[in-house]
Amino acid sequence: MKKQLKVKEIQKILDKKYPNPPVPLNHKDPYTLLIAVLLSARCTDKKVNEVTPELFKLANNPDDMAKKSINKVRKIVKPCGLSPQKSKAIVGLSKILVNKYDSIVPQKFEQLEELPGVGHKTASVVMSQAFGVPAFPVDTHIHRLAWRWALSTRKSVEKTEKDLKRLFPEESWNKLHLQMIYFGREYCPAISHKKDLCPICSKYGRKGIK
Repeated sequence: MKKQLKVKEIQKILDKKYPNPPVPLNHKDPYTLLIAVLLSARCTDKKVNEVTPELFKLANNPDDMAKKSINKVRKIVKPCGLSPQKSKAIVGLSKILVNKYDSIVPQKFEQLEELPGVGHKTASVVMSQAFGVPAFPVDTHIHRLAWRWALSTRKSVEKTEKDLKRLFPEESWNKLHLQMIYFGREYCPAISHKKDLCPICSKYGRKGIK
């Protein structure tokens, strides 16, 4: 089967199973989404959603968060792991937003990626889900699925992002990356994956995978 035809069939399956996938991280605006995505590094979305209510009760906007001590923030976000770095980044980026951007999350990749603790993936999530700008954030699920479906080589997340952007229509990127995350969790996990039971791997999966 030609790759472009396979891509269309994969997209049909994802659209059928997840027609309107929600953003898995609880948030109310671009700032709280930014903080939640930052916390999700090497942490499950479930754990982040357990931690953010207390954190956002402490402060849910740049002005208030910039005034909090790093130590106080660290105690709250400790369950998410990497708490020294994450707490420092949260307070630090909040101060930058206050001083440089009038307490507003910027809507440009370059400006977001200059903030402490914000890499390309975090910036991509915020741009796509907060501002509706076409982006294709690649997390571990998407990186794994793109390889299993023989859509990319797994050489790097940068290569996976580039390949997926080339294969799928730009207008589908923002929804598609969420669809792939949910599909990966439900049908195509990293451990105990059963190829025969996976609706996509069973039909379009790379040869040799289990």
